[in-house]
Amino acid sequence: MAFAASRLRGKDVDTQAGARPPVSVITGYLGSGKTTLLNRLLRAPGMARAAVIINEFGETGLDHLLVTAPTENTVLLANGCLCCTIRGDLVETLAGLLGERAAGKLAFDRVLVETSGLADPVPILRTLASDELIAPRVRPGAVITVADGVNGCGQLDECPESVKQAAIADCVLVSKTDLATAGEVARLRARLARINPGAAIHEAVRGDIAPERVFGAALDAGAAGEGVERWLNEAAYATPARSASYRRGGRARHLEGIRSFALRREGEVTAAGLMAWLNLLAALKGRNLLRVKGLVNVEGLPYAIHAVQSVIHEPIALESWPSADRDSRIVFITRDLDRARVEATLPALELDARKRVEGAALDPEAYARFVRAAAAFRTG
Repeated sequence: MAFAASRLRGKDVDTQAGARPPVSVITGYLGSGKTTLLNRLLRAPGMARAAVIINEFGETGLDHLLVTAPTENTVLLANGCLCCTIRGDLVETLAGLLGERAAGKLAFDRVLVETSGLADPVPILRTLASDELIAPRVRPGAVITVADGVNGCGQLDECPESVKQAAIADCVLVSKTDLATAGEVARLRARLARINPGAAIHEAVRGDIAPERVFGAALDAGAAGEGVERWLNEAAYATPARSASYRRGGRARHLEGIRSFALRREGEVTAAGLMAWLNLLAALKGRNLLRVKGLVNVEGLPYAIHAVQSVIHEPIALESWPSADRDSRIVFITRDLDRARVEATLPALELDARKRVEGAALDPEAYARFVRAAAAFRTG
């Protein structure tokens, strides 16, 4: 689809949140059941207007869907399901879909991206969050990770990719529970909960699960009350956790090095301070930040923040506070980065760029605290 980006450029595309389709990512290790889940989801009544991007052909292909070659036009089938194959150029593929949608040639209200079993999902999330063509025209959907109920614990021990796939998920679906023993499923669920305390964890046989249970794990601007609290799930981070070790060659190892914790901050922060702090984290320790989610009091208004490694998604302005609690609350899943190191960066939230606009200098004390925090974070 070499023509796709040029078609999208310059179009009068409605970029309001309500017109931007959510892009959800389905990931999971080899053989975990991603394609089975995708097939089952697409049969649900509310999924007829879904566009699907896959970056590998499945073992038997997708049921009732046409998978086209990368150089061919994307095809809209009679039932409304759209499927194309991506070969390393997600931007061009998405741009093509969005360009056809803007021209009225295609109609879809969400996009599903199925990754390769060995893929790192973070580059996909980076594209959705930062590409100049794509980011203004889509919004983040759910990250859904499929974990193999039979082989999942072994994969977590041996394969770093599977750990990251679990850590960045909004929802983890344990598959093959009809083939696994009750003990295997229980051990895997406990392991997943230690890696990602805030994720919704469900079980399914052959992908049989209602779409709203997996896609509902994401957050959008219309969320309120219990929906926001459920997405943040701060209580799950109350006890700092580290993933269990495993044994190889008679020696205990900590392959994952995962920590999870929550931070709170009283009072308001500034918009400039929030962005300075997020950029500080991403630039200096992005590879150690597997997941960051938070509800932040930005000058009295509630904003939801979301970052994966060095990928910072656009903060979401919520319509209202979910409760009477006005503290900023942020949860973290990190690799080899402890709570104290992250907590020491919070002075960055105090920066106020409005003073510079008004012709005054930044608060020297706040700026000095920011510089000290950045220096300590960089060298630690």
